[in-house]
Amino acid sequence: MSAAAPEAAKGIIDLYSRRADDWDADRGRGLEAEKPWLDAFLTHVPAQGQVLDLGCGSGEPVARYLIEQGRAVTGVDASPGAIALCQKRFPDHDWVVADMRGLDLGRVFDGLIAWHSSFHLTREDQRALFAVHARHLRPGGVLMFTSGDQDDETIGEWRGEPLYHASLSTAEYRDRLREAGFEVLDHAVGDYARGGVTVWLARRVDGRMGE
Repeated sequence: MSAAAPEAAKGIIDLYSRRADDWDADRGRGLEAEKPWLDAFLTHVPAQGQVLDLGCGSGEPVARYLIEQGRAVTGVDASPGAIALCQKRFPDHDWVVADMRGLDLGRVFDGLIAWHSSFHLTREDQRALFAVHARHLRPGGVLMFTSGDQDDETIGEWRGEPLYHASLSTAEYRDRLREAGFEVLDHAVGDYARGGVTVWLARRVDGRMGE
């Protein structure tokens, strides 16, 4: 871990809270990378099913697409500004200002998505997040998230500010999913045919709730 990493990791919520409008302006609205994966995810979510979007940002384009496909979305993000944009754009859905770490909404969903969000957490926090996923998915519910493909952490830059990312190893992600009661349905490392992203799609297969 570099000396700057702990501060960069702790600063993620502050960064997105201060600059929600900038992030929204920079976020592309196209779905070239996302759509094939979103469609695969939705094949496992009933029509009019309930989806939890962790790290929903401003709701575009991912939550918008889920809503357009007839799903009811509950979005969670630690940035009040991002949630305000969601509430303005999609007032008929539920939007919650909260940190995904340790989240407990007291309800379960048919699907849970964390697209380009949980990889901003430290490796320790990512390990703990699998209990959050299990806690919020009904047995048979489906989880989709993006990650890195090796045990590492990096500090990039966005608009002149440090931007933290971390990843577990592929083997550890598989182990953590299995331990939390998930089976992997699909996984692609650097799926360049679909935007170059590393994606996990998994189903909750037992009745254990996240602790």
